[in-house]
Amino acid sequence: MRVRSFSHTGITVADLNRAVRFYWDVFGCPLVGVSEVPAERLRSFFGVDAEQPTCKIGWIRVPGGAVLEIFEFRPDQPAIEVPWNRAGLTHICFNVRNTRRWHDYLVSKGVDIVSEPEQSPNGGQSFFFVKDVDGNLIELTELGAMNDFLLRWMGPFGGWLARHGKVRDYRQYYEPKTDE
Repeated sequence: MRVRSFSHTGITVADLNRAVRFYWDVFGCPLVGVSEVPAERLRSFFGVDAEQPTCKIGWIRVPGGAVLEIFEFRPDQPAIEVPWNRAGLTHICFNVRNTRRWHDYLVSKGVDIVSEPEQSPNGGQSFFFVKDVDGNLIELTELGAMNDFLLRWMGPFGGWLARHGKVRDYRQYYEPKTDE
């Protein structure tokens, strides 16, 4: 069994409207749906212990098919900085072309820039990091030509090539070790 595709990732935001405007205006990712969570579900499923909790959920469509699901809880809790070396989610990533132009564009939009564009240590891609209006970390990466070709254009066939060691053999990272 294997999954069909990447669906979405969820982040909690302080203000749904402000987050929607940021992702739509800055990255061209439109809001495609909104829902409100019933108070009882907030208490039972989400564990929100409040007299009259509310939660709005918005779905933002990212070019290429994925969705960013955003949650606005009331009452809300203060944001916390997520350290890189702690297990858990650290950032979302958008594939782009020309990281230098994107960097300059985001500077002109007043986006919080975390790092300058740089080449990855393996030389395959260029990337840099920014923060959204709530401090969520966003990576913008320009895949190298080979990675872009395999991931974007070859689709399922590129996945088959990778699984069968025809590109670069990464199986050592997931094959179970046998006890002797």
